[in-house]
Amino acid sequence: MKKSWQTKPLGDVAEVGAGNSAPQDESLFKDGTYPFFRTADAGRVRFGDIYESTDYLNEKGIKGLRRYPKGTILFPKSGASTFLNHRVMLGVEGCVSSHLATIVADETQIEPRFLLYFLSTISAQDLVQDHAYPSLNLPTISGISIQAPPLPEQQRISSILDEAFAGIATAKANAGKNLQNARALFDSNLQSAFTQRGNGWVEKTIADCFKVRSGDFLPAKAMVESGSFNVYGGNGINGRHDQKNLSGENIIIGRVGAKCGNVHHVEGDAWVTDNALYISEYLCPFDLGFLTRLLRLKDLRSRANQMAQPVISYTTIKDVSLEFPPSEVEQEKISSSFDALEVETQRLASIYERKLAALEELKKSLLHQAFSGEI
Repeated sequence: MKKSWQTKPLGDVAEVGAGNSAPQDESLFKDGTYPFFRTADAGRVRFGDIYESTDYLNEKGIKGLRRYPKGTILFPKSGASTFLNHRVMLGVEGCVSSHLATIVADETQIEPRFLLYFLSTISAQDLVQDHAYPSLNLPTISGISIQAPPLPEQQRISSILDEAFAGIATAKANAGKNLQNARALFDSNLQSAFTQRGNGWVEKTIADCFKVRSGDFLPAKAMVESGSFNVYGGNGINGRHDQKNLSGENIIIGRVGAKCGNVHHVEGDAWVTDNALYISEYLCPFDLGFLTRLLRLKDLRSRANQMAQPVISYTTIKDVSLEFPPSEVEQEKISSSFDALEVETQRLASIYERKLAALEELKKSLLHQAFSGEI
């Protein structure tokens, strides 16, 4: 930090407060035109200016609520979103949820956008005392130490960061679009291959093609890091075990959880828990690479019983229709034709993911330079 910079508590350069409890009467939101910003709205933007909210209050709904001015910085202060460190600035006047701290800069001392950028470097993890119950009180937020140069320098730094972050945002959007397009192209080609049936293809239900059974219960304490075999649960590999209950080449289907219905082609020994299904008996000949791709296209999760958590079973998926050539040789040929495309898709995805990660690191580097007095 340069000698001309000053260090002050946030509360000395800004008004730190909190929003209001969300109105519970639905009638207060009917035909609403006044934005009511919640943590979820901040989460959609993550960093930068926010102009729209999910919920809007009407004239009756805003009575008694403070309307915060454009330029107010929102800082999540309670709940799981606290640790996500989203920092957004109101681009319009609006009401704010009590889960968000509101920070209105004293513009005679600190430039709002400079303050927004500075607060993006503050990690809530360093401020919260009990990580099991993430919450920040206003005195803690007010006590955040702000390091700032004179106003003209703040404005210069903000302009540099605005321009740099706009360029990074464009680059990220392009990389994200390219990543999405690469995956969409593979999915589209795969879908076409399985929907444009060739001569002699048959259509049968899962019940006509194979039988499934659930894996075996395995307590969490039985899993060991040094185990010889992967443990498959409802969402895929979730540990290691020193015993196996499945050998050879198999297909495993998640049975319980957020990703139930996911399909894994497993080669080698493994332990399958009772949170997953596996094919126990084939009634038709199948190349397992082909069958894996076919089952993934069938969105088995949509067949889940929506209870406390989604669950599928043989009963819920047995009527799903499968279309396939009866010859394993033809199935293997179709599956192999996608192997090279899948490898290329994964290569491109890896490139775009690395680029996105590098752009995030560039943002951190720029912020570090900015608040170290290096730009």
